[in-house]
Amino acid sequence: MPLAFIKNIFFYIGQRIILTIIALVVLSFITFSLSYIVPGDAALVAAGPNAGKVKIEQLRREMGLNLPFHEQYIIYFSKLSKGDLGKSWFTHQPILEDIKDLLPASTELVFFAMLFNILIAIPLGVLAATKRDTKTDLSIRILVMFGAGIPIFWLGLLLQHFLAGEAELFPIAGRLSFSNRNFESNSGFILIDSIVQGEWSVFVDSLWHIILPSFTLSVLFIAVITRTTRSTVMKALEEDFIILARSKGISEFRVIVKHALRNALVPTVTILGMQIGWMMGATVLVEEIFGRPGIGKYAVKAVTQSDIHAIVGVVLIVGVIFIISNLIVDIIHFFLNPRLRNS
Repeated sequence: MPLAFIKNIFFYIGQRIILTIIALVVLSFITFSLSYIVPGDAALVAAGPNAGKVKIEQLRREMGLNLPFHEQYIIYFSKLSKGDLGKSWFTHQPILEDIKDLLPASTELVFFAMLFNILIAIPLGVLAATKRDTKTDLSIRILVMFGAGIPIFWLGLLLQHFLAGEAELFPIAGRLSFSNRNFESNSGFILIDSIVQGEWSVFVDSLWHIILPSFTLSVLFIAVITRTTRSTVMKALEEDFIILARSKGISEFRVIVKHALRNALVPTVTILGMQIGWMMGATVLVEEIFGRPGIGKYAVKAVTQSDIHAIVGVVLIVGVIFIISNLIVDIIHFFLNPRLRNS
């Protein structure tokens, strides 16, 4: 491996890591500001409706709410750097512990939604691009418009009613059936733990429970990736190197997959990376509809309980996931884009 290439790798990745750290600091400031400017008295909510003025003032001092803005932020950032997101007012547990317990369920949901996204959207986009201005292309574009416009909560309710309620093809809600309620998941990832423990019935049960909610979550994102793939592949098919490849007698399938699609993947991968964070945020609706535990449902409870610290904790975690996923995408770009490698 050439020395210049190694230097380029370290310089590019180092630059992106520095930008990521800056983004994380900015995110911490935004989330703190959110908790600071939200109307209402945090000490009053934490103390309860029947607390007296003395108790409320004591809590205000303990929570540092009597300090100036910049001092409160320094304390917040110091705790944040140690992994302390504060305590939830309705679970009375550290918020980070609550999120650790619930994040695996949301991660499984997002993983399968992304799997649906990639397996459906990219082939649809390629097919639409290769069948440009035909009935196939028009049908896919209409389908994509429908997917982009349908609200997630409405689609979830429709699928739940017809496929789970009427047809009984899928479970209506939850992560496991009642018969498997005693299964103990060590990591919180039921699908992985069931395989490790050899509980195949639990694995199938959990997989069956995740299909409808993950597909519901993926539909909007499938529409975005399909349109992106279609436009980028169409553009790539007009390039000179595609004409050259065809003139050499290379099969059309190889031309599309190896040459056109590979060069069109850079913007698609960018959007896929961003969608991880968007999907994590969109779990709020899906987890509530399908009765699945996760940080989305946790956020809904936090809102109904006016638990500002828990809300800010969820926003912060989703933001961190979004930023880290974009860092990973930037690194993948380095290896996909020859211009970056040779710069």
